[in-house]
Order: sequence, then structure tokens, then C-alpha cells
Amino acid sequence: MPYVTVGTENGADIDIYYEDHGSGQPVLLIHGYPLNGRSWERQERALLTAGRRVITYDRRGFGQSAKPAAGYDCDTFAADLSVLVEHLDLTDVVLGGFSMGTGEVARYLGRYGSARVAKAVLAGVILPFLLKTADNPEGVDGRVFEGIRAAIVKDRYAYFGDLMDDFYNIDTFSPDRIGDRAWEASFAMAAAASPIATYACVDTWLTDFRDDLRRIDVPTLAVHGTADRILPYESTAKRLPGLVRNLRLVAVEGGPHNICWTHPDEVNTAMLEFLAN
Repeated sequence: MPYVTVGTENGADIDIYYEDHGSGQPVLLIHGYPLNGRSWERQERALLTAGRRVITYDRRGFGQSAKPAAGYDCDTFAADLSVLVEHLDLTDVVLGGFSMGTGEVARYLGRYGSARVAKAVLAGVILPFLLKTADNPEGVDGRVFEGIRAAIVKDRYAYFGDLMDDFYNIDTFSPDRIGDRAWEASFAMAAAASPIATYACVDTWLTDFRDDLRRIDVPTLAVHGTADRILPYESTAKRLPGLVRNLRLVAVEGGPHNICWTHPDEVNTAMLEFLAN
């Protein structure tokens, strides 16, 4: 299985697991919390069929990647991404992120620039800045995140169960758009993640990405569900047009957080049209 080493912990390598399939323009997909690279299956199939090379990987702490005790911050995640891009010597690459992965796309472009990047695709965005502050009144009250941390410490499996219900708006879309087995598969990904990582990553959700977004100089597509209960549309995607140049925003009416699974036709159509032009 392919791995790339991004660091060490107590003499042991910190290895990132990735998969690399197909040929053509590379599209590198970065998963959301608390999933892993397998969560892109409905986009990977469409991209491969369209003649693209598709690369997915598991963020440190998740999936088949190493699960160290440190490095769960946006700068380190972006550095890990940079190592993978350099390792594969990718050029003209499309960076795609879902949820927390959109933060890695923004931080990578803000920190490393776009010399290797052609376009960016953002789905279910955590951007621009989720925490409510004096200069960010559209954000979410900090007590919400305190509650999430407490819930993870108390019983992270119970928390994941509640999270997955809101991930897919189960009361609305089950069983037609999200079946029991698909829900269970997402829960299994979450349960297999590092307990340290699943707790520590909550702090990254409070990252201010506004400066990163202003530095993005490649065409960018954002796709977001208007009924997102995890990252509300009004607090996130709707705010991007004023911060990102050359942005196309697609609102999926009534869509939940993980529109990549529940609304693949809408997401894939928007993505393939964006990549073709």
C-alpha cells in the first residue's frame, strides 16, 4: 500500500496513506471530519469516468494513516498535504476538500501558493471563520465547541452517532438518500479514527481562514447544502463571494452537510462542469 512519510514521533515514522488511480489531470481529494479518503467514492467514480486522475488520502489520525499524539493543527495538515503533492510531483492539480478538508485547501493555497494548483473545489465548507467574535458576528458561539469537546470526552461513540444523524439530516433523507448501511459505514470510519485526533481536531474548526481565502488566485468552486446542520450555509459558504476571487458558488437547495453522498448528481455535475471549463 502506498504511504508517504511526513514526520516522526519517538523514532517512528508518521506515514500518510494515499490512493492514486487513473490518468489525466490530477484531482486530489481531502476528506472531512471524522471520515477518511474512502468517503469520496461517489466523486471518485465520476471523476475517473470523466478521464481524471484521482488521488485520495487519509489525514493523519484517520483511516490507514499514522495516528500520532500531535500535529492536529491546520499548519501541520497543510504541510502534510504539501509533502504529498511534492512526493507525487503533481502539477496542474485540482485540490478538492470536503468540510474540514476545505480548511486544508485554503491553508495550503494561503501558505504554499498555487504554482502546482490549477483549480480548487470546496464542498460543505468550514470557511471562512466559524467562531463568533467581535469582528465575525456571523460565526458560531464558542460554547457550542466547548459542548462538542465535552461530548467527545464523555462518550465519543455516542457523539459520532448524533453527528452522523445531522451529517445526513437522517429525519429528511433516510432511507432514500442515505441508507442504514451507508450511515453505519460512516460511523465505522469515525469510530476507527484516533481518539486523540477526534478530540484535538475540534480546535482547528476555530481557525480564521479569511487571510488564506484572500490569497487564493485560482478558479474556485464552492458547493454547499442550504439545510446544512453542521456548518450552516449562512455562516459559511454564503459569505465566500466577498472573500474569494473568481468563485462560483452552488447552493444545493435543502441539502445536508454531506451532500457528496446524498446529492452526488448535483455535486458531480457542478464539479465536472467546473473542471471542463
